Amino acid sequence: MSQAFFNTPIAINEPILSYAPGSPERAALQAAVKEMRAETIEIPMFIGSEQVYTDKKVRMSPPYDHQHTLGYFCEGDAGHVTQAIDAALAAKIDWANLDWQERAAIFLKAADLIAGPYRAKINAATMLAQSKNAFQAEIDSACELIDFLRFNVQYVTEIYSQQPVSSYGVWNRLEYRPLEGFIFAITPFNFTAIAGNLPSSAALMGNTVVWKPAYPQVYSAKVIMEVFREAGLPDGVINLIYVDGPEAGEVVFKHPDFAGLHFTGSTGVFKHLWKTIGVNIDIYKTYPRIVGETGGKDFVVAHKSANAKELATGLIRGAFEFQGQKCSAASRAYIPSNLWEDVKAFMKKDLAEIKMGSPEDYTNYINAVIDERAFDKIAKYIEEAKEDKLVEVVAGGNYDKSKGYFIEPTVLESKDPHSKTMVEEIFGPVLTVYVYHEENFEQTLELVDQTSPYALTGSIFAKDRYAVALATKKLQNAAGNFYINDKPTGAVVGQQPFGGARASGTNDKAGSILNLLRWVSPRTLKETFVTPTDYKYPFLG
Repeated sequence: MSQAFFNTPIAINEPILSYAPGSPERAALQAAVKEMRAETIEIPMFIGSEQVYTDKKVRMSPPYDHQHTLGYFCEGDAGHVTQAIDAALAAKIDWANLDWQERAAIFLKAADLIAGPYRAKINAATMLAQSKNAFQAEIDSACELIDFLRFNVQYVTEIYSQQPVSSYGVWNRLEYRPLEGFIFAITPFNFTAIAGNLPSSAALMGNTVVWKPAYPQVYSAKVIMEVFREAGLPDGVINLIYVDGPEAGEVVFKHPDFAGLHFTGSTGVFKHLWKTIGVNIDIYKTYPRIVGETGGKDFVVAHKSANAKELATGLIRGAFEFQGQKCSAASRAYIPSNLWEDVKAFMKKDLAEIKMGSPEDYTNYINAVIDERAFDKIAKYIEEAKEDKLVEVVAGGNYDKSKGYFIEPTVLESKDPHSKTMVEEIFGPVLTVYVYHEENFEQTLELVDQTSPYALTGSIFAKDRYAVALATKKLQNAAGNFYINDKPTGAVVGQQPFGGARASGTNDKAGSILNLLRWVSPRTLKETFVTPTDYKYPFLG
């Protein structure tokens, strides 16, 4: 057998296609949406070598047209969770022993499959089931997922090449073992890329995984699994199950071979899971790794030197793209009194032009929120704000769920910097603005830092470099991703590693080498070439 150190292809960010009228990618995506919308599919769980069908079928529909049926997925129970864990453990030895470059080749092939023959299909699935427009689907389910897969392979080579120094007569080595047991990946509805990355990043490092996606994302999760299987992923390495969260947790977190949690979702759920793991700590063979990216109450703060039009555009994009259903979405803004009237006028003009409706109509900027539960929650926030005498509805404030779960982009102005919509995570197209006196910038930075328990993303708009420097320092713990003169969304793999602290998670930075380091357990090997035969040291003479 030949031996060599292998160089993997250099990772570069996948170019974003335009989907402009007349472009080939637009025609391909429209055809894929039409074809997939016309069929009704049944989606099994993928456990080991089996595609598991059950009698309990859960209906899937587009959030923007909830009377239409895309198909059904087969919901499992505790028995299927156990089956998935058994399959993961059975596959563990062969997968962990496979040469790293063989594992890497699978995920590099998966990236190329998404970039090529699966691009239209995975984007169409994300449009149909998650109500993303063509651009939002492209930057998520195509480009970001491709980037995760390619850059993670590059990070693997960097990790394995990190070796200790060796003194005379000794050879020191580090090997990077997968964790001892299985990984449980819980993924959210809002990003197809996250759904693909959480199980695959752990698997790339030699781990085997039980993957539970959010129910509204099952439709595109199936496409991800199709890609992985076509790329050559062996049976049992990633097991895809659809089981109610508490029922799944009852099995997973009481299993002695539970080795790690890779989670993206709500802060409340993550805290509950952490507590559960703590209660069961004596059960486990090893201390589980707990990695989580959770909620956010992301801010934009502007200095009096900011450009009003740039600020307004950053707020429109940052708050309302994908209906504000990004954990990084701008949700609270602090605008100086000298700029507010101009910023408000620019925003109202833009919002008057923006269209809302089906993502199948490419002229629509805003689409539906994910489901009725989200719709009702967001609508309640808006209604309560309308009743608050200290809050004014600047724009939007209307909603309708008769055909789809549509909520207008809503801008609120609050006289109280601690009002409900300034503090609580809404996860919808609602932006609350607090106008501060233009000379109170430094005090406002303290307000920004202390208002929310979250610390995910934030941004500063300013032309004055002293103001930028002050905000960067004062808000160093208020956001894990901090943007200067830009919206607080749109992190790119390899460029802006993503994550936040405080109530926003463990800040393990998806899109960087830091995340992959969480899924290995290093072992140090020291080899002495000439072994001593006399116990005496020179000082004894």
